[in-house]
Amino acid sequence: MILGFDVGGTNARALLIDPSTGAISDRDRESSAGPGPVLLETLLRMIDRMRKHNNVELEAIGLGVAGLAHRSGVIHYSPNLPELIEYPLGTELAARTGLDVVVMNDATAATWAEGRLGAGRGSDDFMLVTLGTGIGSGFVCGGRLIHGHNGFAGESGHMVVDANGPTHHTGQQGPWEYYASGTALGQIGRSQAQIGLFPSALSLAGSVAAITGFTVAEALGRGDKEAERIFDGFCRQVAVGLANLVMIFDPERIVLGGGLTDIGEPLRAGTARWLETLTLGGEYRPPVNIVMAELGDDAGALGAALWAHQGGA
Repeated sequence: MILGFDVGGTNARALLIDPSTGAISDRDRESSAGPGPVLLETLLRMIDRMRKHNNVELEAIGLGVAGLAHRSGVIHYSPNLPELIEYPLGTELAARTGLDVVVMNDATAATWAEGRLGAGRGSDDFMLVTLGTGIGSGFVCGGRLIHGHNGFAGESGHMVVDANGPTHHTGQQGPWEYYASGTALGQIGRSQAQIGLFPSALSLAGSVAAITGFTVAEALGRGDKEAERIFDGFCRQVAVGLANLVMIFDPERIVLGGGLTDIGEPLRAGTARWLETLTLGGEYRPPVNIVMAELGDDAGALGAALWAHQGGA
């Protein structure tokens, strides 16, 4: 059996899987808070519980981490896990368990899972873009998962789409995720409600401060015209970044993941409509098929486990 972890800014999720089928035998979750040594002890507790509860031997551990997860096992930087900077989490975990530990970015791991078991199946050229608190992404080209020299490939949420734009919490000006993440959708809703252009959001949320991306989605589901206007503008912002990626990677398929996929068809259709308009020569290109991710919150840990089974090759 393989144990896969997805370590995000709030939680560490663990899945015990049969790598031959991808079947999940057990799952666990704990807070990912604390500096590196604290998180290490958290992961060790989870491993111990999984072993004892299932009475199994582990072949390897896959560790998907949000941020710049180096192939060597060192977490160089993570906006969502600031206390992990330059911490050798994978190296320490291997030393404490005696197992091979493969470390990778969480979105890259999720991409591999969607390619093997989810919405990327059957395509050798696709990309996963996750729209949540931020934006994550991963790429499969010619059937190969793209890691980059260090393992840092796929940080498209931080690519700058407006060099003179507002400053993001990372210190960058105008990165894509400032405009097109789930956080951004909430910001747009609040700004529109504050100037009186989105009154239904106030009645749903109770106050401007309480408006989130989910508030916009709820109003959209009720057929609110202002929500439709706001959401169409948001889909355009999503498509701005996707168009850049399409012109670089020329994918057959785009898989949309993350919390905003609960919106469903309006997100897929709205983004697809803008994508053709914003991609250079879009009317002359074969259309890029946009689909929704299938594996949900399990994708990161599943992908890390499957990649560890391959030895990280």
